[in-house]
Amino acid sequence: MASNNNQDLPEATVQNVLEQDTLKWVFVGGKGGVGKTTCSSILGILLSQVRSSVLLISTDPAHNLSDAFQQRFTKSPTLVNGFSNLYAMEIDPTMEKEDSVTSDGMDDFLSDLTNAIPGIDEAMSFAEMLKLVQTMDYSVIVFDTAPTGHTLRLLQFPSTLEKGLAKVMSLKSRFGGVLSQMTRLLGVDEEFGEAAILGKLEGMKEIIEEVNKQFKDPDLTTFVCVCIPEFLSLYETERLVQELAKFEIDTHNIIINQVIFDEEVVESKLLKARMRMQQKYLDQFYMLYDDFNITKLPLLPQEVCGVEALKGFSHNFITPYKPSLARGSVEELENRVASLKEQLKDAEAELEKVRKGKQKI
Repeated sequence: MASNNNQDLPEATVQNVLEQDTLKWVFVGGKGGVGKTTCSSILGILLSQVRSSVLLISTDPAHNLSDAFQQRFTKSPTLVNGFSNLYAMEIDPTMEKEDSVTSDGMDDFLSDLTNAIPGIDEAMSFAEMLKLVQTMDYSVIVFDTAPTGHTLRLLQFPSTLEKGLAKVMSLKSRFGGVLSQMTRLLGVDEEFGEAAILGKLEGMKEIIEEVNKQFKDPDLTTFVCVCIPEFLSLYETERLVQELAKFEIDTHNIIINQVIFDEEVVESKLLKARMRMQQKYLDQFYMLYDDFNITKLPLLPQEVCGVEALKGFSHNFITPYKPSLARGSVEELENRVASLKEQLKDAEAELEKVRKGKQKI
């Protein structure tokens, strides 16, 4: 089936990500429910084989990393069981700000600021997390990001913080007196109150600007889009690719998950219909993204959970999946006949049971 025109296509694996040893940040994103966490976990595992240290970060409030590895992770990097250089952490943007060490007065002020500028709380907790990550010496960091919308918000944070600073400055000029009275009443040193607020925002803005500069460098950052061969997922992927281009974020890898290959179809009408539908969207993916590395993953009868299952499934990321039996070959037909005989035997046994049941009545 591999026609000559396929030879010009980029490699159908994630090998290019593993070989690009300058990469520092790898984002894995896409619509909810397409298998992002499985893909980011396996990318983490594969990278840990070629890098000195890998950190997997989940910024999805659902936190499926713990489920994928069947190990509890927290907001501090934890070594993944069975590895010496793969760490994972889960950050919850809404919780993070409660842990920030500030005075009560400043907390109140910051919560007012948070209400005034949507997304600034997330921006600040993300900045805190990046500051933490920057001080650690990981060779590469893989983000298992929340569904599409959240991911793109991460990239808008510098402008969100810019707005936050402008808001603080306008509040300071309009309510300077009230602010200093408030900080005095709360027993906080006046200078400390204002300076701390501005300093905190300025510091975070600098971190995020520095990181954003790195995010826009294709040598340092790439975005892996995960999807399934269905209309909504194709549409969502196209929107994501367009948005990433707008933010100048490099993306040239698409992972298409849950593909039904011909070998698995056997005689099920439902699966045959699904496969025809999938093929239509697969063709569109190849047409739209002919310069992308497109990796196809097979639909499995069970979930991929736990380190062993993740490791077992990982070979599909570096070797294009091929059905083990060619349709129409002697082996495939023998298998199909054996399977139909088995089905016939089961149906006959069931019929016998029903007949016996009726005789009793």
